[in-house]
Amino acid sequence: MKKVILLVASAVVMFSCKNLAEGEYIISGNVKGMKTGLVYLEKQGPMGMGFVAIDTVKIEDGKFEIKGKTTEPEIHFIHVDKVDGKLPLVLEGGEIDIQFDKDSLVKSKISGTYNNDEFTKFNEESDKIQKRLKSKILDFQQRNKMAIENAQKSNDTVAMNKLRAEYELIQKDITDYTFGYPKTHPKSFISVLILQMMVNNPKFTTKEIETIYNSFDESLKKTKPGKSIKENLDALKKKPTVTQPSNLIK
Repeated sequence: MKKVILLVASAVVMFSCKNLAEGEYIISGNVKGMKTGLVYLEKQGPMGMGFVAIDTVKIEDGKFEIKGKTTEPEIHFIHVDKVDGKLPLVLEGGEIDIQFDKDSLVKSKISGTYNNDEFTKFNEESDKIQKRLKSKILDFQQRNKMAIENAQKSNDTVAMNKLRAEYELIQKDITDYTFGYPKTHPKSFISVLILQMMVNNPKFTTKEIETIYNSFDESLKKTKPGKSIKENLDALKKKPTVTQPSNLIK
């Protein structure tokens, strides 16, 4: 009897999973509150200028499906015609499910593949932290409104640096979470995107960047941002070390 149950369970799993080749994806979506319309799968244009539609499908009875193939994970966007804003997702091989809320994009849900599940978790945790900080940020802005305006008008760098330092202290929880994420998620595509930002942040040393990069799964290192980080690290290592002249007393 147990063997029969196991065979039936295996059959259900086999038939419920679509046979996808490596890199193939199926995006199955529901658009809450919209029966018909158009859905665009977009990516950013060259140099981050504008957006380019790589696929367009119809919404039928509130549902849509996009099929295609990709060579590596990349950030793309779902845009529904006549709806403001775009919903980011990680385009990668596998079955991706989207519950699209046209009235509130932040309430939309993306799941189904590892990187999209991680992307959703990252955004949810970031949102929780930002909500906790909201009142502190508003208080800072109200207290320092005139000081910020005066510092900007007079180009008072001392005052601006002091205000910036206070603001960064308020934002510490979200920055710690964001920049700490790659250290604990070596397989997540979000990690390589964050590390790419860290490369251009003077607060992080080349050694710190390299240590995190070396901890990454090989699949991340092979992505476009992964290769970009490696190129930056190699270039930084080739830069000559500037030696300060010693002050000799003659």
